[in-house]
Amino acid sequence: MSERVHVPTESGEMPAQLWLPAAGTGPGIVLCQEIFGLSPYVVQRAEDLAALGYVVLAPEFFWRLGVSTVSEQDGGLERGIALANQLDWPLTVRDGVAAVQWLRERDEVTGPVGLLGFCFGGGLAFNVAAKEPVSALVSYYGSALPMLLELAPRVTAPSLHHFGTADSFIDQESVAKVRAAVTASPATVFHEYEGADHAFDNPDLPWHHPDASVLAWDRTVAFLQEHLPVGS
Repeated sequence: MSERVHVPTESGEMPAQLWLPAAGTGPGIVLCQEIFGLSPYVVQRAEDLAALGYVVLAPEFFWRLGVSTVSEQDGGLERGIALANQLDWPLTVRDGVAAVQWLRERDEVTGPVGLLGFCFGGGLAFNVAAKEPVSALVSYYGSALPMLLELAPRVTAPSLHHFGTADSFIDQESVAKVRAAVTASPATVFHEYEGADHAFDNPDLPWHHPDASVLAWDRTVAFLQEHLPVGS
């Protein structure tokens, strides 16, 4: 079960959901939502991370627009994109920084703090990591990454990136540019998944690729255990 919490920001309190592991304490992860907000899929991944032993904070980054979740059905993608386009991106990044700082100060967080994001959240997490030091970054098909490559030298945390080779939203030329920029850091791991589309990890979308999803999650778990070890 999650707890509804509020993260102080420069312009008010941002709603968020907080999950604790069975032990009650552990390393922290700020989970950055996909374009659909805190969708059932994002909630499931938060629960998965908590089951691994992490304290997980999932901010509602559409909070200034009065939205927590966007239905994935019946034009939901278009609504999610429209909401994302209404955001003040620098302000949203500062919200992400505030979330990392807030989580780091929680008594339940007894280890380092990392970032993990999907789609919209993958790019956002990358940008936050360029502003606020973290111990690990995992980005799934970060949709904003092609526009953020000048920030790559400022992302000093070990990072893991996942992209599909059949991404309908990020062309392969852009993926190649992302790969070249982020792997300039020796602490970066970059994986591409043959035949996988955008959002391949989300089982509630038509682009779900079961094999890529399982493999990417296994790699994510191993990466987190290396850089955000539980019980150390």
